[in-house]
Amino acid sequence: MNPRSHSQPQGWHLHPQLAEDTHPVAHLELSELRLMDDANHPWLILVPRIEGAVEWIDLDDGQQDRLGREITAASRALRQGFRPDKLNVAALGNLVPQLHVHVIARFHDDIAWPKPVWGTATARPYSPEKLVERVELIRSALRT
Repeated sequence: MNPRSHSQPQGWHLHPQLAEDTHPVAHLELSELRLMDDANHPWLILVPRIEGAVEWIDLDDGQQDRLGREITAASRALRQGFRPDKLNVAALGNLVPQLHVHVIARFHDDIAWPKPVWGTATARPYSPEKLVERVELIRSALRT
């Protein structure tokens, strides 16, 4: 899936907590693809650019289909780039109400395995060099 250039819908804004906790990776057809600033895990966040969307059911059928394809593309990029033992995909939104989907590469020897990544370990921010390397790896995997 090739990242494309699309304009931001009027009225849509990235939730401030997502903006603070993540780094931009790609501007997909429906979603912003972002990297969680936690080097403990290869962890992507997809945020559909749909004003007011809180739940999956707030998307129309076409948007749900598109988001599903974007989740698949993000999952495949993580699988290709990192060869995880498992992929975790979730849309919880208990703390950040804006609809967003987590796609996390998990490994049997990661810091949180087999528990969820939330609250298990302190987030380890990326160094500038590692951030550039990780974003480029994911962008490259998206293009294949």
